[in-house]
Amino acid sequence: MDNDEFNKAMATRRSVLGDAHVDQAEANKTDFDKDFQTYITKNAWGDVWSRPGLTKRERSMLTIALLAALGHESELAMHIRACKNTGATEEDIKEVLLHTAIYAGIPAANSAIKVAKETLEKMKK
Repeated sequence: MDNDEFNKAMATRRSVLGDAHVDQAEANKTDFDKDFQTYITKNAWGDVWSRPGLTKRERSMLTIALLAALGHESELAMHIRACKNTGATEEDIKEVLLHTAIYAGIPAANSAIKVAKETLEKMKK
């Protein structure tokens, strides 16, 4: 990936997660995880999130469903917060998690709904 592609990937990452989150991740980067941070920027944000096939709102909703299904609560909370940047609404989140309950199971959706409620409440304050 050349510098222009990396910058495009980083711009996408910032547009979804916000400058504050990305700045903190960059500031906390060490020799131990710098390769991982580069990897996720290139692959997640450059190769996937920057593709034209889906909107950021659609990608956001898919990501929430997958993270809920897999039980990745801290990443789920981060992507729920990112909805303010992607256009996914609280109603979208509710519908995605209801859909997740049918296809990934009620326990996964129940945990995700708890995370979503807590995260959305914090965002409103």
